[in-house]
Amino acid sequence: MSTHFLNTIEETDPLIANALANEKKRQQDQIELIASENIVSRAVMDALGHEITNKTLEGYPGNRFHSGGKFVDIVEQAAIDRAKKLFGCDYANVQPHSGSQANLAVFFLLLEPNDKVLSLDLAAGGHLSHGLKANLSGRWFEPHHYSVDAQSEVIDYDALEKLAQEIKPKLLIAGGSAYPREIDFARMGLIAKKAGAWFHVDMAHFAGLVAGGVHASPFPHADIVTCTTTKTLRGPRGGIILTNNEDWFQRLQSAVFPGVQGSIHTQVLAAKAICLGEALTDDFKAYAAQVKSNAKTLAKTLQSRGIRIVSGGTDTHMVLLDLRSKGLTGNRAETALERANITSNKNPIPNDSPRPPEWVGLRFGVGAATTRGMKEAEFKTLGSILVDLIEAEAADETDAVVASCSEQVARLCAQFPVFSN
Repeated sequence: MSTHFLNTIEETDPLIANALANEKKRQQDQIELIASENIVSRAVMDALGHEITNKTLEGYPGNRFHSGGKFVDIVEQAAIDRAKKLFGCDYANVQPHSGSQANLAVFFLLLEPNDKVLSLDLAAGGHLSHGLKANLSGRWFEPHHYSVDAQSEVIDYDALEKLAQEIKPKLLIAGGSAYPREIDFARMGLIAKKAGAWFHVDMAHFAGLVAGGVHASPFPHADIVTCTTTKTLRGPRGGIILTNNEDWFQRLQSAVFPGVQGSIHTQVLAAKAICLGEALTDDFKAYAAQVKSNAKTLAKTLQSRGIRIVSGGTDTHMVLLDLRSKGLTGNRAETALERANITSNKNPIPNDSPRPPEWVGLRFGVGAATTRGMKEAEFKTLGSILVDLIEAEAADETDAVVASCSEQVARLCAQFPVFSN
C-alpha cells in the first residue's frame, strides 16, 4: 500500500504536526473566554476527520451533480431534519460554509444591489456581514444602522421604529456579535412589517441557548433566520439558514448553490448533523441553562469588584466589559489576561472609538469553560482572577499577579481537562 495512505502527520509534515500538538496543549492549558469559541465533542471531531471529506458533491439530497452521494444524502437529510426539529421551523439549509455566507445567501435571495439594509451598529454589538462598509454587504447594498440607548445600552425600540419608518429598508436585521441582551423579536417583527421590510434574525451567538430552551426563539416573528453551528451550539464551523416562508424554499436552495458557493463540505455536514443531534438531548438543555447561569455569575462577580458591565448585565453567554474607568484599552487587557493563560478579545462598546487599537471594551463568553464542566463556583473564582489581572495591568504591577493567577488557572484546567487523549 502506498505511503500516501499510511504515513502519519508526524512523518509527512513535522512542522504542521508540531503546530497541531502545541495547539492541543494550548487548549488544555488555557481557559477560553472568547465568546465565539467552544469545544466540540469527540464525535464531532471524528466526523471532521472522516473519509467522507473525499467526496465532492453539488446540489441537494436526491438531486446531485455528481454520482456516489447516497451516504452523504443520508447525512445531509439528517442534519436538515434535526435543525427543523430543534428550531421549530419548516425549512433548513445546512450547506453554508459559515454564518457570513449564510447571511450573504439571504442578501442574494431578498435584495438587489443598492437596496437598503438596517442593522445594529458594530459598536453596539452588530456584525460586519450585516452591512459594514469593509464587507461586501456594505459595498453592494445601502447600509443603515440603529444603535442602543445611551443610558441603558439596550436597543431603543421606539427610536428604531422611527428610524425604520424614515429609511424604509428592504431588510431589517437583528442580532450580532457583542449584544449581550435578549432581543424583543415580536416588537422588531412589527417594526419590520410597518416599514415594509423583511425581518432577518442572525442568532449565530445565541442559537445554542434557543436550542436549549433558555432564550426566546426568533420564530414565529422572523421571516428568515441564520446561525452558525459553532459558538453556543458546540459544533463545527459552518452556517444554517431557517425559514417558514414556503415561497422561499426552492429559491433558498439556489441562493446558496450556485448563488454564493459551490460544492459542499461533506465532512462538516456530518459534524453539523452530530452537533444538532446532541443539541436535541436533555444533557444539552442542562448545558444551555448552565451557560446562562455562569454568565450571570461572572457578570455579578466582576461588578462586585468594580468592573463596569455594558448594559448592566447579560441575558446570554456573553459579558461585555467597559474598561475606561481603569484607564485600559481592550487590547492591553486582552494581552494581560493571555499572559496568565486566559484568552479573550478586545471589542468596541457603544460610542467607542472607530479605531480598534483604541477600543475600551473586552468581550467574554462562557460557552467553552462551561463545556469543560465549570459552574458558578469556578466562575466566581475566575471572575476574581480576571479583576486581579485587570487591576494589576492598570497599575503596571503585573509580574507577581500574573504568576499567582497563572497558578490558579493551571489548577482549574487540571480539574476540568479537555480531551484526555
